[in-house]
Amino acid sequence: MKHYVLTMYQGDGEPPGPEILDPIMRDLDALGQEMRDAGVWVFSGGLQPADQARVIRMRGDEPFTTDGPYTEGKEHIGGFTIIQAPDMETALAWGRKMAEAVALLPIEVREFQG
Repeated sequence: MKHYVLTMYQGDGEPPGPEILDPIMRDLDALGQEMRDAGVWVFSGGLQPADQARVIRMRGDEPFTTDGPYTEGKEHIGGFTIIQAPDMETALAWGRKMAEAVALLPIEVREFQG
């Protein structure tokens, strides 16, 4: 079985109110259970806002840490789910279900190397 990461991107700024966020979280929880029941779920998690990230770079032989995020943008990774699936088409089917659950947020599906 191959492993895939389903990455959810969300806009910077304040999260939507409960009238929008609560149904999304309910649908994501239901999808997570569906993935577990199907035996494809490996791991998932949500991330703190991008402005809480830290970036470590080497300066010569010394690591140097700065406030993040690594790249400036209007969207950053908000969370991810790792699944196991036999092929990209199956992984895309799960990615489509995730896209439906989170409404307007894009989902990127990528296979792990090796």
